[in-house]
Amino acid sequence: MSLFDYKVSDLHELLHKKEIKVADLVDESYKRIAQVDNKVQAFLTLDEEKARQTANTLDEKLTADSSTGLLFGMPIGIKDNIVTKDLRTTCASKILENFNPIYDATVVQKLQQQETVTIGKLNMDEFAMGSSNENSYYQKTRNPWDLERVPGGSSGGSAASVAAGEVLFSLGSDTGGSIRQPAAFCGVVGLKPTYGRVSRFGLVAFASSLDQIGPITRSVEDNAYLLQAISGLDQMDSTSANIDVPNFVSALTGDVKGLKIAVPKEYLGEGVDESVRQSVLEALKVLEKQGAAWEEVSLPHSKYALAAYYLLSSSEASANLARFDGVRYGYRTPNAENLLELYKNSRSEGFGDEVKRRIMLGTFALSSGYYDAYYKKAQQVRTLIKKDFENVFEKYDVIVGPTTPTRAFKIGENIDNPLTMYANDILTIPVNLAGVPAISVPCGLDNGMPLGLQIIGKHFDEETIYRVAHVYEQATDYHKQKPGI
Repeated sequence: MSLFDYKVSDLHELLHKKEIKVADLVDESYKRIAQVDNKVQAFLTLDEEKARQTANTLDEKLTADSSTGLLFGMPIGIKDNIVTKDLRTTCASKILENFNPIYDATVVQKLQQQETVTIGKLNMDEFAMGSSNENSYYQKTRNPWDLERVPGGSSGGSAASVAAGEVLFSLGSDTGGSIRQPAAFCGVVGLKPTYGRVSRFGLVAFASSLDQIGPITRSVEDNAYLLQAISGLDQMDSTSANIDVPNFVSALTGDVKGLKIAVPKEYLGEGVDESVRQSVLEALKVLEKQGAAWEEVSLPHSKYALAAYYLLSSSEASANLARFDGVRYGYRTPNAENLLELYKNSRSEGFGDEVKRRIMLGTFALSSGYYDAYYKKAQQVRTLIKKDFENVFEKYDVIVGPTTPTRAFKIGENIDNPLTMYANDILTIPVNLAGVPAISVPCGLDNGMPLGLQIIGKHFDEETIYRVAHVYEQATDYHKQKPGI
């Protein structure tokens, strides 16, 4: 039995009883990485020397009567678009292949305060643009459940590393489903917090009004511990919300009696595989047995979410990625005779095809003569989608549906069809447009591949999401299933 099969609270107890050391946890992580990462390819950069030094320091510090947080000594992986001081941060792009940040993201600082141990940086779709992890400049991460299939994206490395037992948990980022979709494909738990719950300072921006950092873990309880550690107001982030952080773990009461669940008919309709649909209906039966009640509702504007999202996110990306010009940091072309060629060639050689595609789409949507027709209209649709959620939440506590319309698809299956690839996020994107929180938990297997149940909550009500997710998790065994790798 791996040490990573234990819950965080159990490992914390074992550490304080001196039955294990932090060094043992770090050893477990690097040993597992050495065994399987040549197949999974989740990590881009390892920080082994520093991690082992940190582990030894923490072991010396830990005495029988010392008081530590529950995350003390726990190994964690960080998605490679979250900056880490003196540890390479590439966003899986050629344009940042030699970028070593001079500061830590706020979430990394918070983890350091909790005395976690950073194992390394995790692969992703370039600049978080993708749903399969096939857009990385460096390598294609593979799904631990089936190495011929994708782990999902863009946080594919984050989800695959947890599923493969390489780290206890990881951080990802979610712009249109990039935590929840790979969590569903890899059979782990992934939460996108309310926009503003977690600081974005030090997260390399894709779409600033949509991006949110969140935790990927083996269990709902561990997820709550990790969110607790990284949440809170940050003066370095103007979009960070000045709202108290509740005790998320105390919300895991095991009780959902009287809870009202909404199930959007749009989330179980055309395009959703029958196996996915049945897994959600079975999950609803489980929650009914625990005392909750559900009804079918409508989110009428969700059919416009995909188009609105790609216009808005691409527009913000075209502005955010303008900073990568070959002048200040990152890749600089050797093939330039003047300043204009320096800009043009550095960007054309440094960015991959998907990033270029979205920059071009966003620049077009923001251009004179098209702004009102595309960008402004998409913002209006976003408001309607947000109102749909508000209307449902007047009567219901949570919204439940599938995380993805299908199980994980094969590598290369959709890479040449961007529109099919974009549709993989059709069930997760409305959540980002509305800014509400949502979690994906394992809810079944389809021909040996995991499926995910998505639970959506009201703004800043992660507690209720965790309560429902935990009750479902405790009533089923899907979270105990592990890939055979």
